[in-house]
Amino acid sequence: MPSTDQSVPTNPTHGYEFAPESAEADEHRALWVSIVGNFWMGSAGIAVAMWSNSQAILVDGLLALIGFAAAIAALWVSRNIARQPDRIRPFGYGADESIFTTFRALTMLGLVLFAVTAALGEIVAYINGTTPTPLNHGPVAVYLGLMLATCTTLWAFHYLAWRKSGKTSDILKLEANATLFDGVITVATGAGLLLIRYFGDGPLAPIVPIGDALIVLILCSLAFFVYVADFRQGLAELAGVAASPSHQATVRQAILPPLTKWGGILLDLAVVKAGRNFSVVAFVDPGRPVSGGDVDALDEEMTLSLRQALGHVDAMVVISEDNAPESRWRHYANT
Repeated sequence: MPSTDQSVPTNPTHGYEFAPESAEADEHRALWVSIVGNFWMGSAGIAVAMWSNSQAILVDGLLALIGFAAAIAALWVSRNIARQPDRIRPFGYGADESIFTTFRALTMLGLVLFAVTAALGEIVAYINGTTPTPLNHGPVAVYLGLMLATCTTLWAFHYLAWRKSGKTSDILKLEANATLFDGVITVATGAGLLLIRYFGDGPLAPIVPIGDALIVLILCSLAFFVYVADFRQGLAELAGVAASPSHQATVRQAILPPLTKWGGILLDLAVVKAGRNFSVVAFVDPGRPVSGGDVDALDEEMTLSLRQALGHVDAMVVISEDNAPESRWRHYANT
């Protein structure tokens, strides 16, 4: 009876080493803190928005609620990517991190477009003679202080956990950046509303009725470019676009010592990043007849060197003597 075990056998050298248990525990702890913190900020934001009649604070609260849902998904992804490769996912589950970051950025872009549409509608209605509901500035200052303290605490948790992960966790990096940006939005929202309140009888008087909508437009304009950048990065990783030049340089520096010791020439290199995982294909001309064992030995040494430099790396050595990149890639694609 055939075995139902789908695990890919590994040896101690060529196994799949993921983040140390302490770093993984720090990541999970930071995400749990993010779940609680974002739920608190989202609930407070919606409550204060209803009290103050502020669209800007409502957007701030909705951003936090999306962060709450994203943190739950991030915790699941963080646990999932630690699974070893199997026959269903022979290259592991690292790409789940790229999927998460891509769709989170896409969700945030959807919220930004919704907020912009609502703000423009309020401005158009004001131009057509409709008077917006007056703002109640009473709870804004208290809300600003509480949210600023919460965002600072969340950012510290995420940043420290990201540092402990060796700066390899895109999830923690995205959560830290999102928390920092949420804090900036909160400060800008509160400051803008208070500015309108105290200078509403002076030079800002003409925009007081639509000041809330204008703040939403300004903040969403900033958020749009931030989340478009995150979306493009995640999409590029999912599409298999080559890793950044800095990562390729790191890979080249890591594999040259074992390759020089082995006695071969590096013809070409392919480096792809998916979340915190890297896939590396090295096209090598040995310059002599070699056995499968020789190639395996080089592959293991290169993998160890790469994992010391980048963390999660799967490496493959392809023996070739073709100096024409076009034909070499065409041959590799057909294998």
